[in-house]
Amino acid sequence: MTVTVGIGPVSFDDVVAVARAGAAVRVSDDAVAAIEASRLHIEALAAQPSPVYGVSTGFGALATRHIPEDMRTTLQRSLIRSHAAGSGPEVECEVVRAMMLLRLSTLTTGRTGVRVATAQAYANLLSAGLTPVVYEYGSLGCSGDLAPLAHVAMAIMGEGSVRDASGALLPTADALTAHGLSAVTFAEKEGLALINGTDGMLGMLVLALADLDNLFRVADIAAAMSVEGQLGTDRVFAEDLQRLRPHPGQAASAANLRTLLSDSAIIASHQTPDCARVQDAYSLRCSPQVAGAARDTADHARLVAGRELASVIDNPVVTDDGRVESNGNFHGAPVAYVLDFLAIAVADLASISERRTDRFLDVARSRGLSAFLAGDPGVDSGHMIAQYTQAGVVSELKRLAAPASVDSIPSSAMQEDHVSMGWSAARKLRRAVDGLTRVLAIEVLTAARGIDMRAPLAPAPGTAAVVSLVRSAVEGPGPDRYLAPEIAAVVDLVASGAVVAAAEGVTGPLA
Repeated sequence: MTVTVGIGPVSFDDVVAVARAGAAVRVSDDAVAAIEASRLHIEALAAQPSPVYGVSTGFGALATRHIPEDMRTTLQRSLIRSHAAGSGPEVECEVVRAMMLLRLSTLTTGRTGVRVATAQAYANLLSAGLTPVVYEYGSLGCSGDLAPLAHVAMAIMGEGSVRDASGALLPTADALTAHGLSAVTFAEKEGLALINGTDGMLGMLVLALADLDNLFRVADIAAAMSVEGQLGTDRVFAEDLQRLRPHPGQAASAANLRTLLSDSAIIASHQTPDCARVQDAYSLRCSPQVAGAARDTADHARLVAGRELASVIDNPVVTDDGRVESNGNFHGAPVAYVLDFLAIAVADLASISERRTDRFLDVARSRGLSAFLAGDPGVDSGHMIAQYTQAGVVSELKRLAAPASVDSIPSSAMQEDHVSMGWSAARKLRRAVDGLTRVLAIEVLTAARGIDMRAPLAPAPGTAAVVSLVRSAVEGPGPDRYLAPEIAAVVDLVASGAVVAAAEGVTGPLA
């Protein structure tokens, strides 16, 4: 697969394909023409005696220094080396690849003034499967993701380290040679153009939204299994009741629950005139309200991400009439806010999932199931500690929901006196999405066990398909077993999309 990067924005699918599927990248002909045209403006300005920021001056608080022509290549190289100041663990390759594609997308707009060879170097590196080593700490989210992007630019210069498609760590110079590629010597403005972007935080937002598309459906599947296994009712999910509060996410989630619980013999078994149960607990009854709000939050984040994908993030930029103007579009506030907003929704979605799981394990609330779903309670502990694991993750997610974007630490001698911390917001959202995956997996694992213990009553066809999938990886109820591998197996089923695919194979596409 090859993704073409042109003057217009790349799509969400393009980002995921390059980041996760290793898609190759090519620069379109119209983008080449736009790059060449904008470069002419930079070269004309570079020849003038008056200073132009990023072209013939220093950077940040050092912008008052005029740089002579014979020092400008050194200026750009020094900028990248000094800004490649990251520290901590390596950032995941998929994040770095997304970041590279998004920086290339800005370069191909013809607004940054780089040369074609510099833009093409990004496409070449991505197509060769070479991923620069980037570190966890170093970005304040303004002026863009400076340190992470500088580590990428180091690789374009032939310096630093990269990982190849197999994950091997190599000196960049050796890796370029092995793939028939050459390092680039940066000209005026180019070093600056490669680091002034929100590409890291935006790439992580796009990847998180892709993950959440799957997890929102898993959340509905898990909730349906819990309603069924705990002898709850599906009447509260009726369409006419949901229309009374017309939030689109809530409507979608409730529709999924109705579909998943359709034709459930377990639910039908207790929907009789003599049933004394008036209503279910909030964690069952209010599932579409919580999951729906999370969906609506993601829809807002997707709107912001789409606008950012269509943006030109650089400082200075080349305008339509050839001016080179400073601006503040590199400030990460719009992206940072929605990253933080999503972390709140993720934490709450995990919290309600954990509450549903806990109800399965308590004999006072599980409506006839054994204590902790154990084979022989007292001798066996069943899923007691699986809920502990959920609780530990949920507690962590609550801490991760504290916003990063409300913080700002001035930098660059007070020139950059308000920053977004969007990179930090993105990093913690990635951890939160991983935590939600684990919490939902434990609910699916526990609910499958509870449904099995309702035999001979049969679950709905949609939930039965998920129980069958879980049973392909994990044995059914019985004496205690080593639980960690079973949790890990279901985490993989959730993360891979297999749980959603199993349900949809019976129900058709879920909302």
